[in-house]
Amino acid sequence: MKSIYLIGLMGAGKTTVGRTLAQRVGLRFIDSDHEIEREQGCTISTLFSRLGEAGFRDIEARAIDALTQLEGIVLATGGGAVLRPENRKALHERGTVVYLRASPDDLAHRLRNDRNRPLLQQGDARAKLHELFRVRDPLYRETAHFVMDTGRPSPALLTNMVQMQLELAGVLSAADRRD
Repeated sequence: MKSIYLIGLMGAGKTTVGRTLAQRVGLRFIDSDHEIEREQGCTISTLFSRLGEAGFRDIEARAIDALTQLEGIVLATGGGAVLRPENRKALHERGTVVYLRASPDDLAHRLRNDRNRPLLQQGDARAKLHELFRVRDPLYRETAHFVMDTGRPSPALLTNMVQMQLELAGVLSAADRRD
């Protein structure tokens, strides 16, 4: 079975939806940021402060290359994974990519109490999310096979929407369900 990759801005639901979807269809779930933290022995925030964004993106590119070579996984990527052309190419060519698209205002609401997002720790988080969306939305769209507007549904409903879209497209079959 082809792998499924979830992309989108921080807070879009990639990890929550990915974990639930993988459980439902019997695939292994991997969060690329968690894999990087495990491999590097420190948090993404620490890597950002130690190496800067460019240094972190180098590590992330190596992780995306390795993870997209695995088969039959559901992968939640970091929000900035699409910034590198080689990551966009690997994701698009090696699996089925679902862009969980959320508005910057919805994301600001979801992330208002989150202190673990290095890019949101200085200045106006809402303005930063609008800027990230402006830059990244075209890259997410370029990479994705499917775009799912998330709005504000519950994680379970959003997972149902993603699963249904993948079943309609023939990426998953009803026989894959374990729920």
